[in-house]
Amino acid sequence: MRIGLGYDVHALVATRPLILAGVTVPWDRGLDGHSDADVVAHAVADALLGAARAGDIGQLFPDSDPAYAGADSLKLLSQVAGHVRERGFDIHDVDVVIVAQAPKLSPYRDEMRANLASAMGIDPEQVGLKATTTEGLGALGRSEGIAASAAVLLEERCNC
Repeated sequence: MRIGLGYDVHALVATRPLILAGVTVPWDRGLDGHSDADVVAHAVADALLGAARAGDIGQLFPDSDPAYAGADSLKLLSQVAGHVRERGFDIHDVDVVIVAQAPKLSPYRDEMRANLASAMGIDPEQVGLKATTTEGLGALGRSEGIAASAAVLLEERCNC
């Protein structure tokens, strides 16, 4: 068994839609970044790669490559899941925390879980997702950005 941790944070800007775990959340700002800046998908991808000892998403999908400008992060997550499987691992469990002062994310929780599960080829019951605030503290508490952290559990397939 292998455990991986992932973390991502992006600044909020007025010029982009807010996309979290593949869901476009109605709000007056979105996350700034080279791809669609989906911090949830990025954190999960990094957690998967970390558990498989396969680098990070910046190595696989560099922000210096124009091919990834505006990229759908769920598609990138799907590629990461495939890469992890090619390395001999099965994805058993994923748990995510989104840190955002606003907007309220609970109405989108089930859709986010389903999107992540679909991208990774696992059952939504294998994906936990919750959101929290920083009670107004720091840059995230001032709604200057949104962050996500993820933990994953992989199991190496036996080559018996």
